[in-house]
Amino acid sequence: VHGSVCHARALGMAAKTYNFKSITVVPAAKEFIDIVLSKTQRKTPTVVHAGYDITRIRNFYTRKVKFTQQTYHDRLTMILTEFPKLDEVHPFYADLMNVLYDRDHYKLALSQLSTARHLVDSIAKDYVRLLKYGDSLYRCKQLKRAALGRLCTVMKRQQSSLAYLEQVRQHLARLPSIDPNTRTIILCGFPNVGKSSFVNKVTRADVEVQPYAFTTKSLFVGHTDYKYLRWQVIDTPGILDHPLEERNTIEMQSITAMAHLRAAILYIMDPSEQCGYSFVAQLSLFESIRPLFANKPLVIALNKMDVAGRESLSAEHQAKLSKLETEGVTIMDMSTLTEINVDEVRNTACEKLLSQRIDIKMKGKKVQDVLHRLHVAVPQPRDSKPRPAFIPGSDAAEKPAKSLRELEVEQGDDFYLDLQAHWKLKNSEWKSDIIPEIMDGKNIADFIDPEIMARLEALEAEEEAREAAGEYDEDVDDDGTRALRQKAAEVRAKKKIRAVENRLKKSKSNMPLPRKAMAQIAARAEAREAGGDDEDDYEDVESGEDDGMEVDGEDRGRVRTRSRSRSASAGPDRKRARSTSAGPDGRSQSRSRIDLSLSTDAAKAKAKRMSHVAQRPANQFGRAGESDRHIHMTKPRHLFSGKRKSGTHDRR
Repeated sequence: VHGSVCHARALGMAAKTYNFKSITVVPAAKEFIDIVLSKTQRKTPTVVHAGYDITRIRNFYTRKVKFTQQTYHDRLTMILTEFPKLDEVHPFYADLMNVLYDRDHYKLALSQLSTARHLVDSIAKDYVRLLKYGDSLYRCKQLKRAALGRLCTVMKRQQSSLAYLEQVRQHLARLPSIDPNTRTIILCGFPNVGKSSFVNKVTRADVEVQPYAFTTKSLFVGHTDYKYLRWQVIDTPGILDHPLEERNTIEMQSITAMAHLRAAILYIMDPSEQCGYSFVAQLSLFESIRPLFANKPLVIALNKMDVAGRESLSAEHQAKLSKLETEGVTIMDMSTLTEINVDEVRNTACEKLLSQRIDIKMKGKKVQDVLHRLHVAVPQPRDSKPRPAFIPGSDAAEKPAKSLRELEVEQGDDFYLDLQAHWKLKNSEWKSDIIPEIMDGKNIADFIDPEIMARLEALEAEEEAREAAGEYDEDVDDDGTRALRQKAAEVRAKKKIRAVENRLKKSKSNMPLPRKAMAQIAARAEAREAGGDDEDDYEDVESGEDDGMEVDGEDRGRVRTRSRSRSASAGPDRKRARSTSAGPDGRSQSRSRIDLSLSTDAAKAKAKRMSHVAQRPANQFGRAGESDRHIHMTKPRHLFSGKRKSGTHDRR
């Protein structure tokens, strides 16, 4: 009955996966209390005065008691939820946890935390009821202190349970990820017979191998591929031949895996007896644990055949092995040291398990539902006349040859581009011949085309005829063509001017100009394009001779005039000096110190080059000059915001 119940539980959890590494850390009792009380201090109001209304004071302390109770409740609920329940997990994991951690102790620790959660809720409920009758700030504060003190006392009593569960969590996180429902091969046998060496050979696992017994003290899992399927190979600790009650925790892990996992059993034996146990003891162990192999594919591997094979055994031992073969047990020789027959043993175990899984599925109810939907029609021949398949001409035609790109993708690094494959020669075998450079004392390149000079002369004669016919002459006398070319030249010149203006405009400040100033600049540009005397126009405007000059034709009220008295007081010399030193926007321009201090052009050019070289270090850092020391952000917000206690952060 117990076996059927376990099998039913296993089937019910077939689709469930276990991830024990995601269980949250269980804090110690003191840390638990500090976490909850500090969170209460941070998440609830901290200021209350005796002058407040009594209802407000009661709500203030009631909120603290309720928040502490809820935090305790949530943390304990998370622990109880994340730890696996032995009645809900796969029987393999349930028995493995019983072997490793003691089922009763584990259940008792979880039940104590559940009781503590219930006590926390009841204590908080009682003190919230008492706080409703608090008549002063002092009385409410004392009730709050008593409530939080009793809650912390409850958690202090759970010190041993919390410490035990933290150890269980750490050990669960170190357990290998074993899927109880996938294709599995379990290795078993005496210590030091070569189980770990076999796992290292057929999988990507790296299990420790040493020349002494009980090197493997827990379950190790490796994965291998067979027929494009993923298989897990479990290396179990060695088992000794004594009663079940006398087996220790290390051996019971192997017994648990063989009892609950539906897998192929690979029992490894050492005929050379280098493991330290006789061949008779190994056969006796096989017979004692054989009930665990019921309804499981079984393969016996005689390891270390490079030292002593099956033929080196005595007649009595060979007779026992022959008797096992008659009972349906497969016996194979192998050597993990020389890797002889290692893959064959692995393939045999996988094939036997795969056949058994298919047979079990064929006996189930789901297969019949699928088979009822399928029907394979096999026509019966009505006579002996052959009727081959008919393929239309379009389908029977040869497929087009693959392109060079398709061949390159298909062959990869093995692709070779043969440039001579497409040569058209009288004999296709000539394509692979090596072309000599010198033949009969002459250069082959000179005789590639014997009529090349005649063709060159014909080409030159054709060009001379075209020139004589005027095919290359330009019709420059055409008025339309001349006007078009002149217009194109003007467009190109205009483009160059616009490009220079845009470059200058970008180099200046990006400060937007007023609409009036933009109109003045546009008017001057139009005057410059018209070819007028810009300097004289500027002088007239500055002197006020044309007081009514329109800046914008649409807005005749906006004019720029100068004071008559100012223009009259300014002499002609001053006016001329102002106009010559004025820039394009009407403002005076300052001359460079290099131009003022140096006289020759060569010295000026050398000074400018030296200034550019001196400016390079500043330009590398994107600075305007030596005085550019701008600090963009003096106090980053993520370092100076939030409520912090002194002495907890030293990164500032």
